[in-house]
Amino acid sequence: MPEHKNNLFRDMNIREKTATIVGIGSLIILVLSFVIGLYFFGLAGIFELLGVQYNSIWSLAIFVISFLILGIIVEIFFKVIYKLSVRNITGRIKVFFVRISVAALSNWLVLFTVDEFMKSMILSIRSEIIIALLLVILEVVFDDDKYKRKE
Repeated sequence: MPEHKNNLFRDMNIREKTATIVGIGSLIILVLSFVIGLYFFGLAGIFELLGVQYNSIWSLAIFVISFLILGIIVEIFFKVIYKLSVRNITGRIKVFFVRISVAALSNWLVLFTVDEFMKSMILSIRSEIIIALLLVILEVVFDDDKYKRKE
């Protein structure tokens, strides 16, 4: 049987350490690029369907990056609000509707804020609400199995 070598980072030479750091860094950049690309092309498609106007592709890219950064910050606060809200609620359906409501409100707030700060984007309130609800649906669909029935 081949002997399993357990290489620790501190036992590697400088070449192996550099290759490891570059490999992990490349993987992180690839994953972040994939996520931003999904949001970029997804929002570009939704904007096209809803007739949202933007000046250039760069303004859309800035919108998407701003949406992601502000969304992460707002999500932290709304997750706390959600946890405090459902602490004493019984029933999975009620908890599910509170979750959808809080997530839709947080998504709409982020969309509204980024839209107001960017003069190169023109989103109607109707478009903001539709996009926020679509994002909530995607969050629910791609979420973990926490809310599915356990059999």
